[in-house]
Amino acid sequence: MASSMVGGLVKAGHPAGQIRAADPFPESLQRLAELAPVLTCADNREAIAGADVVILAIKPQVMADVCADIADAVAKADALVISIAAGITIDSMQAWLGDGRAIVRCMPNTPALLGCGASGLYANASVNQAQKDWAAHILSAVGIIEWVPREVDLDAITALSGSGPAYFFLFMEAMVDAAVAQGLARETATRLALQTGLGAARMAVQSDADLAELRRRVTSPAGTTEAAVNNFEAAGLRQLVTNAMQAAADRAAAMARELG
Repeated sequence: MASSMVGGLVKAGHPAGQIRAADPFPESLQRLAELAPVLTCADNREAIAGADVVILAIKPQVMADVCADIADAVAKADALVISIAAGITIDSMQAWLGDGRAIVRCMPNTPALLGCGASGLYANASVNQAQKDWAAHILSAVGIIEWVPREVDLDAITALSGSGPAYFFLFMEAMVDAAVAQGLARETATRLALQTGLGAARMAVQSDADLAELRRRVTSPAGTTEAAVNNFEAAGLRQLVTNAMQAAADRAAAMARELG
């Protein structure tokens, strides 16, 4: 995810020489340097010195240790901190970094790697408008963004767009398996399923009609699509999706309790 942000920023015209990246693994820094001529180092505090924005693109399990290590450097730089770690609340980060730090929590998703991400953002009261604009600029470089008014809303965004790509992959897997069971070659079924998903998403993005109307336009009375849609409805697809997304949101909240 860090690499995708760097690539997006550079592509958007941000000077690579103004970006510093720290990582304990030289191989990761080498791959990043091949992507763009950013400044690299192995020490987090060295990377933070004088920075306006610090992005913590790290695993939630190491957030407490990393924050403890960089707290003084962040305070000295008076930098905006952007966290993309799932389940780590701002209260926890303030406990580790110190009260009064400007923090934005972000929940991106993996299509950000292709510049097609969907990210939810929440800012604490210490974030000023200029810093909010910076966060929007950075995350918009890899996709669309939506600010939410409450931190708890990030749990719902985790369930929707954060975990969402896996739901579509699973649904396409099931479509491919069903087509193979009906006699199609797996390679043929896979190509058609992927293109169908891509085409449907593009239609939805570019259309002024809502999703329900788009579905109705494809569903001719007494036709093949209606037969399939009626089967989905009778099997409780909507409730199944509701239950699954609630499980994801509940897990996000549980991670905050476990890791905070």
